[in-house]
Amino acid sequence: MAMRPPVSVPTLSRRAKVVIGAIAVLLVLFTAIGTLTNVYVDYLWFDETGFTEVFWTELQTRALLFAVAGVATGGLTALAIHLAYRFRPAFRPMSLEQQNLERYRQSLEPRRTLVLTAVAVVVGLFAGFTAQGSWETWLTFRNAVPFGEVDPQFGLDLSFFVFEYPFYRLLLGFGFAIVLLALIGSLLTHYVFGGLRLQTPGQKLTGAAMTQLSVLLGLFVALKAVAYWFDRYSLVYSDRGGLFSGASYTDVNALLPAKTILVFAAAFCAVAFFANVVVRNFRLPAAALVLLLLSSLVIGVAYPAIVQQFVVRPSANEREAAYIERAIASTRAAYGLTDDDVEYVDFAQEATGDDVDTDAALAQLRDDDATIPNARLLDPNVLADTFTARQQIRNVYGFPERLDIDRYTIDGETQDYVVAVRELNSEGLSENQSTWINRHTVYTHGNGFVAAPANQVIASQEGGEPNFTSRDLPTTGDIDVEQARVYYGELIQDAGEDVYSVVGAPEGAQAREFDRPEDGSDGEVNNTYDGEGGVAIGSFFRQLTFAIYYRERNFLLSGAVNDASKVLYVRDPRERVEKAAPFLQVDGDPYPAVIGGRVTWILDGYTTSDAYPYSERMELGEAAQDALTGQGTTALPNEQFNYIRNSVKATVDAYDGTVTLYEWDEQDPVLQAYRAAFPGVIEDRDAMSEELIGHVRYPEDLFKLQRDILTRYHVSNPSDFYSQNDRWAVPADPTVDTEEAQPPYYILAARPGEDGPIFQLTSALNAFRRQNLSAFISASSDPDTYGEIQVLRLPGNTPFRGPQQVQQSFNTDDEVAQDLTLFNSQNSQAVFGNLLTLPIGGNGLLYVQPLYVEGTGENSFPLLRKVLVNYGGRVGYADTLSDALDQVFGAGAGDTATDSDDAGTTPDTEEPTTEPTTPAEPTTPPADGGTPEAGLDAAVTELDAALQALADAQRSGDFAAQGEALARLQRAVEAYQAAQSGAAATPTG
Repeated sequence: MAMRPPVSVPTLSRRAKVVIGAIAVLLVLFTAIGTLTNVYVDYLWFDETGFTEVFWTELQTRALLFAVAGVATGGLTALAIHLAYRFRPAFRPMSLEQQNLERYRQSLEPRRTLVLTAVAVVVGLFAGFTAQGSWETWLTFRNAVPFGEVDPQFGLDLSFFVFEYPFYRLLLGFGFAIVLLALIGSLLTHYVFGGLRLQTPGQKLTGAAMTQLSVLLGLFVALKAVAYWFDRYSLVYSDRGGLFSGASYTDVNALLPAKTILVFAAAFCAVAFFANVVVRNFRLPAAALVLLLLSSLVIGVAYPAIVQQFVVRPSANEREAAYIERAIASTRAAYGLTDDDVEYVDFAQEATGDDVDTDAALAQLRDDDATIPNARLLDPNVLADTFTARQQIRNVYGFPERLDIDRYTIDGETQDYVVAVRELNSEGLSENQSTWINRHTVYTHGNGFVAAPANQVIASQEGGEPNFTSRDLPTTGDIDVEQARVYYGELIQDAGEDVYSVVGAPEGAQAREFDRPEDGSDGEVNNTYDGEGGVAIGSFFRQLTFAIYYRERNFLLSGAVNDASKVLYVRDPRERVEKAAPFLQVDGDPYPAVIGGRVTWILDGYTTSDAYPYSERMELGEAAQDALTGQGTTALPNEQFNYIRNSVKATVDAYDGTVTLYEWDEQDPVLQAYRAAFPGVIEDRDAMSEELIGHVRYPEDLFKLQRDILTRYHVSNPSDFYSQNDRWAVPADPTVDTEEAQPPYYILAARPGEDGPIFQLTSALNAFRRQNLSAFISASSDPDTYGEIQVLRLPGNTPFRGPQQVQQSFNTDDEVAQDLTLFNSQNSQAVFGNLLTLPIGGNGLLYVQPLYVEGTGENSFPLLRKVLVNYGGRVGYADTLSDALDQVFGAGAGDTATDSDDAGTTPDTEEPTTEPTTPAEPTTPPADGGTPEAGLDAAVTELDAALQALADAQRSGDFAAQGEALARLQRAVEAYQAAQSGAAATPTG
């Protein structure tokens, strides 16, 4: 048969080569410049914040893993291909198959070095990019610390499973990948160059090809033997039990022995392949491989299935009892819910319906000086528009969609407040304010701290407004704020992207940054940033760097950029902490506090793992989701985990952006491993000031995860756990039309068995697939008892009303339903606030819910109109909590409620503020108290006060205040007429 002529390969012209080369060089150049710019800007941020240790450690670790994995994978694959080519046969039998391959050989021969290099580089790059993403796995393996506890099956310290086992699995995975790639490369090379002849009569493999393929197959099977050995340890993550995690009866008694046997079977098979180097006959290794496959099917699959079906399933509750105990203990430990962490309290019998023991409840309410006085009427999830309407002051400012709850001690009295900072709202700028100069050099920061006691409102004609005790610009009130400017906050972004600001000016230059309106005029007060935050860009090189990074030429052309300029970027507190500590998961709800006179963001950092043995795995984002996720709070990433600790408390200074990380959980081995990997990054807990500790809160996301676990793992008896007859469920949020979980709520209240109120995070739990209440959980945020979780278990023989049922009782109450029809009109809508559950004494749960009314106009905002109360099925509905409690329990029950005395008075101000203050709600003279003459005198006094308030409002030109004063005058006239009628009807002595 005639030989076919060699295939000619088309060649490029010299000009085409030059053009292609130039394009390739430009692409590489632009990619390199962009990459280096990003890395350099990142480094400048880490250098500015003092976290260069994190930058270099992460970069070096990624580079190390990239290099090792890339060189090992690419190099060994290329070596296998080179050896296959090196030992190709010198002479090949003449056949149609070989003739067809000849054209490829002739094309590859002149370029074999280039092709081999390209294969090594491409394979190495893929492997390197894959490996560098596991930098945390390597760091925790290298810096592993013992847990001090062993698993019940293998007797190994838990650190083996959390730190070492994942790294061994990583190595094993790369080992399989390298051998598999080398095997594929060798097969292709041998086939192309004649070492492997699939269609040629006679011997199919040359001696060199048989040797190389036998060695590679032997290595592959040897790795499989190692994998079988590690599979034994993976049983601690088994989900065969269904209702629980970890090794089950079948895993321990059927699959574990099978895996051990398969280790030896795979090792024998590997030896058979290695022996084939000498024997050179694939019959023995092929027989060993078939034996391995049959063994894996019979003893690795069929036998465990038979045991599960015929031994375990008929009496699973008994067979699995010991393994369920392991799962309960390990899951509780992994989520911080051991018996040392959780106190279970059997709550006393609560009467329902008409059987309410009002005498006992009334006595408890009158003696209560902790819970009822602090009952929260302000819902931080509803009042953002109210804060905006009353305290925004300028359109460039704004408040987050969800406000925060914190507590402050003023004059020796601790009280919870709804708090927020008046941030720069980048998305609120008007069109003429959105030029580059305005957006990045003029409107650079927010200003002011706003707080209102959570249990107080100021009564007005329309309804109750928050009593802003810290307010206005400059900030005044009972919370001392020395530095109220907010250069770092949650709202400083545009379409989710960070908005940078260029700040700073030479000494003596005119200030250009808008700071606040000028008192008493239409002017403004400007400011020049003098904080420590920001990256200096005084040099041309820095300006060029940021011009490239942001693709903005004004860094080079604008006069606003000078030798003293700085760039503030990565300004969201959560993003700053995540960047400074990439090994942490950060809670989705940062909150502001005034620490040392400065506005400071406080955040919670979590260390997590998905390798804790016998612990139930969850999806982080899914488990932490509730009805408010994404509405002012950030959703956590949906990553698998089965161990979590609130190991770090972080702060971000709102003025200079300083990020400080404090060790909070000193017993967390995962955090200890990261502290060893990043020395000096996390400060000791002792470095936290007492004032800061007084403002730390039990984190919401952790609490949501824990309450979800407690719905199943509060049960200690394995049989009860297996039957699931005492399972709980997180109720849906009753205030909105959703199936999402009800959010937990911060309250200041007393817990059963404790003296005095404590700041705590709470949640109600229903019976599974029923709306009856089964438990009430609270986690203390008090410094002395922080983290102590109390679970009130309600007796199962009484159908306690859950949140949905209580909400239904409110909605169907005749008086409430009538008002809802009135409020939900064309011009207004009713808004239910958070439904709070408050334990009262030792035998009852009191539900309290504020009802707001909001207009439908553009500038409308919610105002408190009514307060609803439910106790044992009895509903109270009134203008104040005091009156609502009286309706349920009888006269005098609401005496301890804060809104029963002077809570509605407006705080005194020493000077006019930027925003007018709402006049105080007048006190109506009692119709039946004192003598008729005394009532008449009180009415006259109120008339005079109302007239004076009207005159003051008219002089100030405040139309809103005039309306309030007129309403007050009308009520005073009515009170005077009633008192006058009473005096006239009373006979003289």
